[in-house]
Amino acid sequence: MPLSTAFSLATGLTGRRLDPYMAFNFVVEIEGLLVGGFTEVSGLDGEIEVTSYREGGLNRFEHKLAGPVISSNLMLAHGLTDIDTLWNWYDNVSKGIIRRKNGTILLLDRRHIPAVSWDFRNAYPVKWSGPQLNSGNATEVAVERVELVHEGLRKSLVGKALAAVGAGLKLGGVL
Repeated sequence: MPLSTAFSLATGLTGRRLDPYMAFNFVVEIEGLLVGGFTEVSGLDGEIEVTSYREGGLNRFEHKLAGPVISSNLMLAHGLTDIDTLWNWYDNVSKGIIRRKNGTILLLDRRHIPAVSWDFRNAYPVKWSGPQLNSGNATEVAVERVELVHEGLRKSLVGKALAAVGAGLKLGGVL
């Protein structure tokens, strides 16, 4: 069944529109703690490395073989406060005390209920950037950024289940 048909069917049965989620409504938790009000998260992507293989005698095409998944580093940014959680984590790694942590990025719906989430595993910071200070911008918030390496993203079943319940759907079909 085409995706547009599924959306039309779900909308007709539930009487609700399936509007896309807004990109500004999210939270980040690391090791079960909400570590601050983040203003930006980037790096939610991955790519499957492809290897080409030419078979002797076949000149019309190359075989394309799927390889490992390559994940981008996560970039987290938030307003600088007295809470030094990210700085301390980065500072410890810079001293050779590497503590890998798991976390989740939760995209919230309009009611602030988690709708979609991505779990990252065994992350640690590899770059920290402090705020750009400029006395001419008296109204700008001081922002710190941290870049995390990790061992891949997984779309959480909790996020899928919550999204399905919120849309009035059952996983794998319509209620």
